[in-house]
Amino acid sequence: MSAGPDGSIGILSYASYLPVYRLDRDSGVRGPRVVASFDEDATTMAVEAARAALGEHAPGSVWWASTSPPYLDKTNAAAVHAALRLSPEAVAADLVGSARSTFAAVRGALGGGGLVVASDVRVGKPGSLDERAGADGAAAIVLGDGELIAEVLAIVGATEELLDRWREPSGVTGSQWEERFGFERYAALVRSTAARALDAAGLTEADHVVLTSGNAAVTKRAGTLVKGAKSTTGSPAGFLGAADPLLGLAAVLDVAGPDETVLVVSAVDGCDALVLRTTDLLPARRQPRPVSSQLEGGRAVPYTTYLAWRGLLDRELPRRPEPDRPAGPPSARGAGWKFGFAGSRCTGCGFVHLPPLRVCRRCGATDAMEDVAGAELTGTVATFTIDRLAYSPSPPVVDVVVDFDGPGGPAGRTSLEVADADPETVDVGARVDLVFRRLFTAGGVHNYFWKARVLSGQEES
Repeated sequence: MSAGPDGSIGILSYASYLPVYRLDRDSGVRGPRVVASFDEDATTMAVEAARAALGEHAPGSVWWASTSPPYLDKTNAAAVHAALRLSPEAVAADLVGSARSTFAAVRGALGGGGLVVASDVRVGKPGSLDERAGADGAAAIVLGDGELIAEVLAIVGATEELLDRWREPSGVTGSQWEERFGFERYAALVRSTAARALDAAGLTEADHVVLTSGNAAVTKRAGTLVKGAKSTTGSPAGFLGAADPLLGLAAVLDVAGPDETVLVVSAVDGCDALVLRTTDLLPARRQPRPVSSQLEGGRAVPYTTYLAWRGLLDRELPRRPEPDRPAGPPSARGAGWKFGFAGSRCTGCGFVHLPPLRVCRRCGATDAMEDVAGAELTGTVATFTIDRLAYSPSPPVVDVVVDFDGPGGPAGRTSLEVADADPETVDVGARVDLVFRRLFTAGGVHNYFWKARVLSGQEES
């Protein structure tokens, strides 16, 4: 299948998001296993990747893919849509259940452009290959026409019923069949699908090949199945489920030159392949933090803490009352603030209110407010507290009062919890930005909101 009658549809921008935490070596994991924090899930990580990818783009649709949806019987993409403050006319849809959902999302977006974001928290049984070789993260691309960084040349696929990986709907961890069985079935599919994709694109080979799969034997032997003229890679972080092919693509776009071809192959329940050609706009429009940079460093998390975060270890928490379940009506009334961190600015005196108010605190004007996109603001810690007794899956809780910056001066003050909190790095005068996280989960309802994130010296500059 070709991309379109004029061949003009393609990638306008891209971004990836990898959490800051890494399993320490005592866990038996080889290398830096990337893990999401206790307050991150497939929705919050999707928001972070999408925020970085969007820039000035305003997509008409959101296609969200995941194998670990926080909700069933509810559209998770709606929360992503709300956090990004997109137009109500922009359609938001979930594609869940399999890592193959990402290619289904790409096909949907190719019909008229849109945001494709894939995100996953991969949980394996303690000591399993899924635990050792998995990873958590998200990646996003914006598809459309215009000033492209990569043009879509072809997309093809093949389906095969193959029981090599599965999980019951109520299960936390999944199961795999023997790797050899899956490899024997996938090898022929990868070769034939890659050949069909290259033929549809009018190519004999691609400069760069990205081959991802939940079967580790497939990715280990990627170079023997389909080889790129300049590079052949798999997932740069470990198997990320639905996010795997987009993260692999992001890593290639971080380094590829103009007018180079990229073949992305995903072997899951069959095989899908996407062929792209980069443009001369790519070098100037790469994501600000490449995948390699996001993989560097990180903060070690003890293995028992990680197991508790994933619900695989019942650990005693601070002896304080657990929070009540968030209710639907107040969440709906305050959706602009709760999901989009939208404040209000008095049109009379310019005072900024976070959260938004109808009556100005400075001049008393009523209903003379304009909207403020607060999620993109940065600020300074005015004061903070460290609470070691408050209920939290990962105590202590660090709260800060933040004075936000505006284009012409101060832009309001509010109190926030700190994400990825390290009490040693929080101090008066510390610089912060905002990240979308989960405050808590109660009664099966996730209470999403924004937290402050302390910036490093490099991030401030």
